[in-house]
Amino acid sequence: MARRSDRELVVTRLFDAPPRIVFEAWTKSDLFKLWWAPKSSGVPLLSCDMDVRVGGGYRVTFGQDEANSMTFFGKYLEVVPPSRLVWTNEEDAGGAVTTVTFEEQGGKTLLVLHELYPTKEALDESLLGMEDGMPEQFEQLDALLASLGASAGGA
Repeated sequence: MARRSDRELVVTRLFDAPPRIVFEAWTKSDLFKLWWAPKSSGVPLLSCDMDVRVGGGYRVTFGQDEANSMTFFGKYLEVVPPSRLVWTNEEDAGGAVTTVTFEEQGGKTLLVLHELYPTKEALDESLLGMEDGMPEQFEQLDALLASLGASAGGA
């Protein structure tokens, strides 16, 4: 995880799965639900709706129940399977535009997540929860990818 500028964050990670499978884990709600919410936070993912196409939207709700929840939502600006996703984060004025690329590297996937925030302050605020949460999310994604590989290999 590296701050590229006052408004930009870049996260790079190598996953032991081909881009097609990693892309599916980011774009199929039944898979996304299995890894996105860090388990240690104790805040479950209540719902996840994804219409992954240019102009389509997403809506992800976390919380103990509907009355005590927070929702993140936005629109997909670019969808290029299995190599690129770009979406908006519209839940507040400080939302970033997120770009995720999936690059083949010898049967593995180099994932680069780039977020561009409207202000330095918005990035500062976002980093507070992200520094602990994102590594855990990616570990959960690693575990999911391993199970998907095992089930694909056993079929």
